[in-house]
Amino acid sequence: MTTNTEVRTIYRLSGVAPTSEAMLDVFDAESLDRHGADVHFPDLVGAPAVYITCGMESEEAPWCAPMARTTGIEVTESVRRTAAVLLLAVDGEVYGIGCDQGYRLIPDHLKDKRFGLSFVIRQMDPAMIRGAVSKSLGQARTDISLTPGGMPVPLLGIRDHSRIVRSLGGYLDGVPLTRSRYARGKAVSAQGGSGLKLALGVEPGELVSDLRAIAAICREGTPHQELEFVDRIVPVSDPSTLATLEQALDGRLGMRGDARIAASVPADLHEVYGEATIYLTRINSGDARHSDDFDLGYVLERARLAQAGQRLAALREGTVTLARNRRAKAFHTLAVTDALSWLEAEVSLGPRRFFLLEGEWYEAGAAYVEECRAAVTALLPSRPSVTLPAWHYDESENAYNNRVVDERPGWLCLDTKNVTNPLRRTDQVEICDLLMPDDTLVFVKRAAGSGPLSHLFNQARVAVELLQESARVREQFSAKVARLSGGKRVLPKEFTPTRVLLAMQLKSREQLTPDSVFGFSQITLAQTAKALATRGVAVEVTGIAEGDREALSQQSWSLEPAADIPA
Repeated sequence: MTTNTEVRTIYRLSGVAPTSEAMLDVFDAESLDRHGADVHFPDLVGAPAVYITCGMESEEAPWCAPMARTTGIEVTESVRRTAAVLLLAVDGEVYGIGCDQGYRLIPDHLKDKRFGLSFVIRQMDPAMIRGAVSKSLGQARTDISLTPGGMPVPLLGIRDHSRIVRSLGGYLDGVPLTRSRYARGKAVSAQGGSGLKLALGVEPGELVSDLRAIAAICREGTPHQELEFVDRIVPVSDPSTLATLEQALDGRLGMRGDARIAASVPADLHEVYGEATIYLTRINSGDARHSDDFDLGYVLERARLAQAGQRLAALREGTVTLARNRRAKAFHTLAVTDALSWLEAEVSLGPRRFFLLEGEWYEAGAAYVEECRAAVTALLPSRPSVTLPAWHYDESENAYNNRVVDERPGWLCLDTKNVTNPLRRTDQVEICDLLMPDDTLVFVKRAAGSGPLSHLFNQARVAVELLQESARVREQFSAKVARLSGGKRVLPKEFTPTRVLLAMQLKSREQLTPDSVFGFSQITLAQTAKALATRGVAVEVTGIAEGDREALSQQSWSLEPAADIPA
């Protein structure tokens, strides 16, 4: 059956002029000749384009010889792989689309590393994320989350000021592309990192139209509030800082045994990394070093041999080839990258800490304050969902909680109605102060400083964790609710909360706003909201007016599991 769209991965190329001649110069002429490639110049509704096609053949599959030695049976099977890559220019931008092995013909250093990611954070439904690839600064670690059914961003645990998101996959939200016109009512999915994988129009006019729509979204669209954190962590761009960092690292590359330089798998290679059985590393040498895995020691040794001031350049120009077998013919090659992309290094400039990650520098903690402020600001809804009674100046917390229950039918007071601590049976734990009719746990506190609020936030985290992790605590809590309500409230024995309400009265504060919350408490509140959201628990924060003063306006802060999560 003829289809109007085809799933393809498209890259945006940087530094390439939008002409057929410049696009042809992108390719390695010797490589094209070696593969017997054919060069075409198609007519794509006025868009300059270059189309490369070739076949990669071997008379004998790489497994034949070793398996013949194992089994004693001689079998010869041939291998043929194909490659095609289309480069086209639309409105001054050059894009590349690879088919089969064709994407390997596009030089990696020309790919815009944030193109696909820039699109998906503006167009993807943040409540239906199917996959994420992220890297943590200073840990030389790549984290991969796969959730075929899709889930909200907070549950993925990728919101962190020290975590760099490299790729996101999920369902698009109202995307104006060809696929949407032909698949009305059906979900459209995409994966965005350096490349953008999604269904694009097959006909020339529809393909060009799709590229224009994608470019407009990247240029003019606003990231979803729940995904804008991805754009906050950006590489260092100040030329003088970059020059100082590279000079410092170049000097350290000339030394031996620096533990602050580690190996880190480039995010774009997480799929082929598991397939590779041989690595060919070539740095300042005509010969390649063969190894079973990435050889950090060899890379650092070759860097030391370069002249001072030229060591980083040697690594940028050096290559690491991942292949399936030791012959490493072109049709067995999985990926080719520069050697520097495999290194993660830390450099300090005074009190500031910087990390080199996949060839780019990032400052540790640069987004921390901004993330906290943005998170607190995002917690302010236009209308409070819960308004509690005023709290009289001379009223105790227990008296206030009991009065709330008297004024709110269906609410239950659990203040001081504790359960046994599973870690120490002689200790007691208070799960919550109040229980709403919809089973929301309510925590109440009056505070003149950050100390009581820290206790409030920790109590909420401990309560949620105990109810989720301890069967004994769930059993005790359900039994206590049934007994105290006279049998009117029956919680399931497997009950775990899905929402908590943090209700606070700040002394000497007329209004609950992000700025009125004590500075330290802003940080702990952000951390609490993040921790609970990753457990699938929505958080709401509401202010309580002082009853014996002039009525104070009340604000409510809310954070749903799919909402903006603080770093």
